[in-house]
Amino acid sequence: MSEFVSKSYFATPRPHLLAHRGLSQHRSDVDENSIEAFEEALKHGATHIESDVHATKDGIAVLFHDDDLERVAGLPLKISELTLSELQALSLTHGSKVPSLLEVLQRFPNLRLNLDVKAEAGCKATADAINQLGAFNRVLVSSFSKSRRLSTLKLLGSPVATSASSSEVLALWISHCLFGLGSAALAKNFDAIQIPRSFGPIRLDTRRFIARARKLGLEVHFWTVNQPSEGQLLLERGATGIVSDRVDLFHF
Repeated sequence: MSEFVSKSYFATPRPHLLAHRGLSQHRSDVDENSIEAFEEALKHGATHIESDVHATKDGIAVLFHDDDLERVAGLPLKISELTLSELQALSLTHGSKVPSLLEVLQRFPNLRLNLDVKAEAGCKATADAINQLGAFNRVLVSSFSKSRRLSTLKLLGSPVATSASSSEVLALWISHCLFGLGSAALAKNFDAIQIPRSFGPIRLDTRRFIARARKLGLEVHFWTVNQPSEGQLLLERGATGIVSDRVDLFHF
């Protein structure tokens, strides 16, 4: 990955505080992944916004977690079956509209976005929006799927920061258990690992694993952490960032 791009994206005070879908759980009138939720997160100290990306029927990247509107709007409609115009004609539970990635990048010119590409169609849609604005130093592209992550990166006009997929995190952990064998080669493929404290019986929050990742030059972010005491423990163990639904509770 480009060292310059990675340094630019992470050039905020540590520890990084990533707002998971913006900030909406502190109030009863804010929709997740909405412009309002992003504004609230920034107002309460978030250094980055984490959001998910889907693509509309007409190939536009939108910031939204689910593949349908059932949970957040009570509507049994798929994002992929609606055009952007049709989607934005609908209101979420608290009156917000689903924003496009392009819209958010334009509205918040200094915002650093952590993007999780949730669907295959989202790869091109995400890349199109980033390419259109040349927002390469303002985004991190991630996905639980390695193929989606790589597909998106290949479509970009310039390198961007990126974090490891689930399979790559597992490979890094196995390498760690083998005294770091092959870990440097693995770590060249991404700039960060964004991880839960554990995968089943596998502990990812140990001081030794975090130290190994840090020594390789990787950012280490844990999700989803909503208790400040838990976040503080992870930071003491070496984490460089916390992903939280409640960034308003954290005061680093």
